[in-house]
Amino acid sequence: MAKELGFFGKISKFFKSVKSELKKVNWPNKEDITSNTLVVIVTVVALISFIGVIDFALANIITPLIS
Repeated sequence: MAKELGFFGKISKFFKSVKSELKKVNWPNKEDITSNTLVVIVTVVALISFIGVIDFALANIITPLIS
């Protein structure tokens, strides 16, 4: 019959399994991180610009109608 783990035994087993799974992860290199970060920043700036232009246009269209 298998030994029943206590509370701290379960926590210890959990962290050991987390550590073993993290060793299996294929971590990205510096170039991948840099290029992906640049893509995210460019995308965010483009979306902010797009939403800002749409907001400005709609504000200028709707404001005279409700005034």
